[in-house]
Amino acid sequence: MQKSLHVYILKASQTKATDLLMQILDPNVVVTYGGPDGIPVETSILVAGEPTTEMLATLPNLRSLIVPWAGVAPETLEVMRGYPQVSIHNLHHNALPVAEYALALLLSAANAIVPVDRALRANDWRPRYTQTASTLISGKSILILGYGHIGKALSNLLSGFNMNIMATRSSIDFPVNEDQVHIFPANQLHSLLPKADFLVITLPLTPSTKGLIGEKELSLLPQYAVFVNIGRGDIIDQAALYKILKERPTMAAGIDVWYNYPKNEPDRSNTPPSDYPIHELENIVLSPHRAGSLNQKDIEVLRMTHLANLLNQAAKGNQMSNLVDPKKGY
Repeated sequence: MQKSLHVYILKASQTKATDLLMQILDPNVVVTYGGPDGIPVETSILVAGEPTTEMLATLPNLRSLIVPWAGVAPETLEVMRGYPQVSIHNLHHNALPVAEYALALLLSAANAIVPVDRALRANDWRPRYTQTASTLISGKSILILGYGHIGKALSNLLSGFNMNIMATRSSIDFPVNEDQVHIFPANQLHSLLPKADFLVITLPLTPSTKGLIGEKELSLLPQYAVFVNIGRGDIIDQAALYKILKERPTMAAGIDVWYNYPKNEPDRSNTPPSDYPIHELENIVLSPHRAGSLNQKDIEVLRMTHLANLLNQAAKGNQMSNLVDPKKGY
């Protein structure tokens, strides 16, 4: 008889979502859930975003941690360094909604949707009669920095636009083609930027990606380029971001990730996202880090389906996918 796999979900989702999880799980997976206290000692897989050292010390049989979102907080990586025998895995259930949001930002920025919307709300029809800049997407070239789950989902969405899709991946040493996407080593960035009518950043923030896109890199983009950042704010130097958009009004951007975030609830209504007056520029779409924020029903269905896939892999004795390299942080 196959041995049961004991899983504990910290702060479980809504009842309907957990019911869905149980319906698609392997019958040998035993799931319990609740708060940080009283976790069953036989737990071998913990589903938690920010486990503590005290919590892990009570779990001698733990072999895997599933962080129920993309990315791992630095604090969690630090805690897990004390448990090298425990593998770390991500859920990438939000890859498709984040990719859809990136496309929405791209289309909005390319077509100057925000300023014309703002004008018409003030009963101002003048943008209809002036040459409000729009940039054609179909048939153009796009560069996706980071060809992971989100990058792949985005490339699938872009297939209907008949675009030349390029992407970078840090794990390869020479260009390859995959599903009609031209994938290049990350060190070829400077040679790729002048060819990119559109640029989308989906990279995680690491020591090697912090400040990756600065004034030099942005200046390499074509005159009418549109770029989107759904990775992390500090991947683009904020001074360079402001300067290029102010000096080149023919360019446009859609940004969902920032440099300053509210530190508490009162700050949520009065925290500028950048140290520069980016909000004054007409050629940028500002979004408060909400890519992938689906309604509760949709997000929980995706989350539970992806979680079940990982747990079913483990139940069959296979290595769970979405393995995180603690040294790289992703």
